[in-house]
Amino acid sequence: MCGIAGFIGYGDQGDLERMTRALAHRGPDGEGFYTDPDHGVYLGHRRLAIVDLDGGAQPMRDQDGTVTVSYNGEIYNHVELRRELEALGHRFRSDHSDTEVLIHGWKQWGEELPLKLSGMFGFAIWDRRRKTLFLARDRFGEKPLYWARQNGTLLFASELGAITAHSGFTAQYDSLALKKYFAHGFVPSPNAVYRDAHKLPAGHCLRFEPGSGDLDVRAYWRFRIEPADTFPSLDEAAEAVRELLLQSIRRRLMSDVPLGVFLSGGVDSSFATAGMCRFREPHDV
Repeated sequence: MCGIAGFIGYGDQGDLERMTRALAHRGPDGEGFYTDPDHGVYLGHRRLAIVDLDGGAQPMRDQDGTVTVSYNGEIYNHVELRRELEALGHRFRSDHSDTEVLIHGWKQWGEELPLKLSGMFGFAIWDRRRKTLFLARDRFGEKPLYWARQNGTLLFASELGAITAHSGFTAQYDSLALKKYFAHGFVPSPNAVYRDAHKLPAGHCLRFEPGSGDLDVRAYWRFRIEPADTFPSLDEAAEAVRELLLQSIRRRLMSDVPLGVFLSGGVDSSFATAGMCRFREPHDV
């Protein structure tokens, strides 16, 4: 778990530091900042080091300094994407950082990048050449991502508390969001408890162009249930589910640090633990 924060518009380094440090509990292993005062762009990051401990510091920039990313999550297919990008001519500086895959992926695929990703993520990319900020959240919203716009300033963060740490943000409760909370027990997307603040929905992305002020939020993916042409037997269906679950577990064992598992005692966590033991040495779990 990491934390990202940033803004474009009014503010200074002090605002960025307060926003980022409001997320210290999400990332105890490192802190980083990127500023582009010419365009009023400020990006911050708190890191929990999981993959590429030495080479994965953030915000991360490409070699010519035109693309910068601040990212929270894990990209499970980053190895395959790295190979694909290398075959297309991209050259990586890191050994196995999934963060750097986002940088080269953006340069290759632009706003189609989220469709290429298998993982859980909330990230912000600043493209200095295109003068564009791009935010994206994973398909099912495993990783949080909030944004707000007040007085011409766009703010974003993994948690609302980081947004309220900016000196230019006025935090006033949104009555509709509070009604939704009492009705549902949570605040559904795209609402947030503060006025002018929003939760980026799962499977959505945001593009902001500070020069024109244009802001666009759109869905890049929607969940659909598509009926199969043929129906498997119960045994065939059970085996297919088993293989998919094992594949999912194996992808999530990507780590350069020891792994653990929380057991609730149910079938799901027990299966996850058994799957971990199948793919890892016992002392690694």
